[in-house]
Amino acid sequence: MPDAHATPLFDFHGWRIAVAGGSKGIGRSIALAFAEAGADVSICARGAEALKTTHDELAGFGHATHAASCDLGDANAIAAWIDSTADALGGIDVLVNNASGYGFSEDDEAWLANFNVDLMAAVRASRCALPYLQRSPHASILHTSSIAAFHPRRNGSAYAAMKAALSHYTTSQAMQLAGQRIRVNAIAPGSIEFADGLWDRRKREEPELYAATLAKIPFGRYGKPEEIAHAALFLASPWARWITGQTLCVDGGQNLSG
Repeated sequence: MPDAHATPLFDFHGWRIAVAGGSKGIGRSIALAFAEAGADVSICARGAEALKTTHDELAGFGHATHAASCDLGDANAIAAWIDSTADALGGIDVLVNNASGYGFSEDDEAWLANFNVDLMAAVRASRCALPYLQRSPHASILHTSSIAAFHPRRNGSAYAAMKAALSHYTTSQAMQLAGQRIRVNAIAPGSIEFADGLWDRRKREEPELYAATLAKIPFGRYGKPEEIAHAALFLASPWARWITGQTLCVDGGQNLSG
């Protein structure tokens, strides 16, 4: 484990970070990791209680914080959050698109939820944030994809298809913005377990599926949200200034087993 008393590897003092879907799980861990590293952070989400709890945690680091209720399936709500973030923090250096519609059925509702939240929310937030990113010396965009994007699936094809589209969008967006020195990357988490998250619930409700998935992870355990946050810090940092258009799997080797 890293030495908590050692000099931090990442220093984001003076940076302004916007995390869409930042109140729980991976998004919460990403927001807290940036704040711990010195950044000013804005988050948005739909659930008021979790949003307030995470906002209070962020404020505890002593930097500027901002939180707003936002339906990320609503283009106008996204635009309002981005503009209020820039007002509150004085600009935006890094945009993290982390939300998911988590539609795993095959009906239109599931497909549209994933289309609107997993893909179009990232497109819309990027579009709205672009004027602010263009004025930043540290500009980058991070998307949360999934290892589900890389293989055909018997279940959850809507989720996987939109995550695959998001990874492809990452490469196209990186090409579009490279001339403006705005980097674009994605993280593809494997199966991540946290309290009341998807895999925590499946552990209780579908233990056979939980065990079968665990058996496919070469490292022999589920991932933790902070392990995705560490990758986000790296990809946003100057250490990754020559990296763009990539989707980084963070999965304990899970993607290797198909």
